[in-house]
Amino acid sequence: MPPFPTKDQTSAGGVAYRVRDGGAVEVALVSVPSRKAGAAGSRWQLPKGIVEPGEPPEAAALREVREEAGIDCALVAPVETIEYWYVATERGGGRVRYHKRVHFFLFRYQSGDVADHDHEVDEARWVDAAEAEGMLAFPNERKVVAKAREMIER
Repeated sequence: MPPFPTKDQTSAGGVAYRVRDGGAVEVALVSVPSRKAGAAGSRWQLPKGIVEPGEPPEAAALREVREEAGIDCALVAPVETIEYWYVATERGGGRVRYHKRVHFFLFRYQSGDVADHDHEVDEARWVDAAEAEGMLAFPNERKVVAKAREMIER
């Protein structure tokens, strides 16, 4: 038996892209405060968040991209679902082990400005898709962006 309870958690997010004049592909990344104990600064990641009860993952991903990156997008296709485990402290002080699944979708930019991101995000910006892979804090998100780039090129 684990030393603390295990819970499932489902999130959804997106690789939101636009094509610049000349054909360069850019993706929207967000910088959020680091949550590791003792860590300072921010980390770059894809916009994502918790899927609310009864909410389809695609709708949650669109909502999170709008909230965190400040942009409205159109769904193109699912990219990949990743999963991992992590331990967190809940508000009451108890430790919980989470089994997390994150559904990522490819979105085409329609409107909005990355400057209109919400308070959870330090910064949102458009980044060249190839450069984005090197900026992302999590290896599994780098793989998601690489797969999305292949999908865009097709």
